[in-house]
Amino acid sequence: MANAVLVHGGAGSPDSMSSVLDDILKDLKFENSALNMAIGPVVSMENNPLFNAGTGSVPRIDGSIQMDAAVMSGKDFGSVICIENVKNPVLVARDVMVKSPHIMLSGDGATEFAREMGYEYYNPATERSIERLQKFKEETARNGMPDKFKFLEKKSEDTVGAVSRVNGKFAAAVSTGGSFPMLRGRVGDSPIIGAGIYAGEKGAVVATGIGEEIARNLLSYRIYSQIGNESLNSIVKREVDSFTVSCGIIAITENEYISYSNTSMAYAYREFQ
Repeated sequence: MANAVLVHGGAGSPDSMSSVLDDILKDLKFENSALNMAIGPVVSMENNPLFNAGTGSVPRIDGSIQMDAAVMSGKDFGSVICIENVKNPVLVARDVMVKSPHIMLSGDGATEFAREMGYEYYNPATERSIERLQKFKEETARNGMPDKFKFLEKKSEDTVGAVSRVNGKFAAAVSTGGSFPMLRGRVGDSPIIGAGIYAGEKGAVVATGIGEEIARNLLSYRIYSQIGNESLNSIVKREVDSFTVSCGIIAITENEYISYSNTSMAYAYREFQ
């Protein structure tokens, strides 16, 4: 059973971005911690404006950038919801798990906690996110706001994530700028335990796609709860194929791993001795 890390760049990310993820894993140094091995590549993706997480996050329709992130290892869990003005939300989620008595912090409380933990002010807005919001405003000025605007941009890249296996233990980490367009305060599946992320003694699972539907189905826990009943490949493909909206999964167990999506999804896998 080799130590390993599996990462994805979000449902909707082009397959060509897999090379970027390969490079991230090539630069990843092995640590004797499943949690650190899951968090490391997510930090790298948060720092890369190509991905919808950290720098590169999509804006809310009011122009703000609110981000979600979560980590899980064993029975320990931590997440931040609608956090603002930090560079690496996944590191703050780790600190919620390790350094606070809580499992979730949201909004101003999450941002204030980050400052107390020493995370400096950081504006994740990019020229790309500003242009995207401006284009949306111009379109809605002409045509009005669609009733179901949350699915208007079906090709918007989504959550980034990682799952790891180190010395028989498992961990998962996710981070996202959300979907576009979305209201201020919107929460998808990523920071919700069992929805966008789950890890335990049998393995680790991370989801990506239309967060509302993934959360309604508690997809990550549904998959995790079936591990051991049949092959991981069969479990994941059946669950993902049941979705009529964008959906993808990465998962790892003692002997298997899979990256599977009903849309394009960049991914990379690496084993460590």
